[in-house]
Amino acid sequence: MEGGKLLDPLSDPTSPPENHRGQKTHACSECGESFAHQSLLLIHRKVHVGTESSQGLECQKSFSGVWGIAKHLRSHTRLKSYKCVECDLRFGQKSELLRHQQIHTGEKPYQCLECGKSFNEKSVLKNHERLHTGEKPYKCWQCGKCFAQHSQLWVHEKVHTGITSYKCLECGKCYTRSSSLRSHEKTHRGEKNKKCLECGKCFPTKANLTRHQRIHTGDKPYECPECEKRFVDSSELHRHQKGHKGEQPYKCGECGKSFMTPGVVRIHQRIHTGERPYKCVECGKCFSQKQHLGTHQRVHTGVKPYRCIECGKSFAQKGGLWQHQKTHTGEKPYRCNECGTFFRTRSALRSHMKIHTGEKNYKCFDCGRAFAHSSSLRVHSLIHTGEKPHKCLECNKCFSRKGTLLKHQRIHTGEKPYQCLECGKSFPYKECLRIHERLHTGEKPYKCVECEKAFRCKSTLKKHHRVHIGDKPFSCEQRGKHFSQKSHLYVHWELHMVTEGKVWCGEMYFK
Repeated sequence: MEGGKLLDPLSDPTSPPENHRGQKTHACSECGESFAHQSLLLIHRKVHVGTESSQGLECQKSFSGVWGIAKHLRSHTRLKSYKCVECDLRFGQKSELLRHQQIHTGEKPYQCLECGKSFNEKSVLKNHERLHTGEKPYKCWQCGKCFAQHSQLWVHEKVHTGITSYKCLECGKCYTRSSSLRSHEKTHRGEKNKKCLECGKCFPTKANLTRHQRIHTGDKPYECPECEKRFVDSSELHRHQKGHKGEQPYKCGECGKSFMTPGVVRIHQRIHTGERPYKCVECGKCFSQKQHLGTHQRVHTGVKPYRCIECGKSFAQKGGLWQHQKTHTGEKPYRCNECGTFFRTRSALRSHMKIHTGEKNYKCFDCGRAFAHSSSLRVHSLIHTGEKPHKCLECNKCFSRKGTLLKHQRIHTGEKPYQCLECGKSFPYKECLRIHERLHTGEKPYKCVECEKAFRCKSTLKKHHRVHIGDKPFSCEQRGKHFSQKSHLYVHWELHMVTEGKVWCGEMYFK
């Protein structure tokens, strides 16, 4: 503004600049930065001269651009003769009053033909319809990014001009949007008024709640166009897409491993430093990542926020829900290249592969015996300690593992929860069902290294292996004869009963 007069109005920032080649011909005299449009340069100058760059003369109010001044000056000269009878607000034009009155009447005359949603203004309907059409008519001439709404473009342009107009008085952090500042301020007040009806967890913003609710619904609206993998939010999709592009610009100084984001590098470096900053107040256990602590704390609280929409079963971890959901779909995407067996999870496949490779990395320091899995070693170590903390209330038998106790209790209850989908036969144990299913599939994963004969279960292979090594651990005390299998000894005892007239009772015979 010069001499109390408005400058000639600038062209619309959403229209193409005169230079159609996209050159940045408008340079800042202070710092030398160039812009494609004069309006962006004027806004940028606010960075150098402060917030008092454009002032209204009548009320000393400040604005970031000349269009803001022009619009504001009309509020001084215009007579506001249209008054709302409901709330006494006054307007300069009748159309403004009519639009305002729709707030009181609740009238929404403009309806979307695609989804049926209604709006009180035609312009709002047009903005909404772009969600269905994908139209983004507002283009940034700095970077070429397009937007569905003019207001979104204005907010985005502040990225290029460096303006962050909204500052937090508590910590000094600045934001380009007032809504972002309001959301941030809730972190200082500890305000979390958006509550999840499923698990009772509270969040500071509606956006955070919406994202959280996808955990319960299983909704993953963001799909990767490269591999069709789906994600809960757009930020996860963007990180994933960097993997396709091979973008891993952040490198660990210790081992040279590269990562997509600096946050992942910081977490990774804790492997080298041994840092575990997140401590459980219940048991004192420490973790390197905050989400690992959150998952662990559910052991103490008993919270299981991940619920299966098919059967209602709940889980403490998201991975547990994903694995469980495959029981409904029957999906087994992981195949063993050795024997062709399919598995629901990659970890189950890795565990299975140790059968073929013979890998046993976990060794008992007491007896030297090696195991394929750490859990097997922990169970085995109880043999040396003699510890059996899990007791059956029916027969007082004790067990070293809780899982073994639960399996044992099925003897008393007669429960057979594992059913064959082919013939309907039920079994008390999962491993019994697995062995039975091989009757239908013809699968024989256990192969003898001596003669290449294959078997359905591991115990049968062990029995067969005694043929090659000559092992005969079962002996008849009467005749001194030895056998490789217990069933062969039973047959031998039956011969005694026939020839000597003895009666069989359990594992003894007598006259």
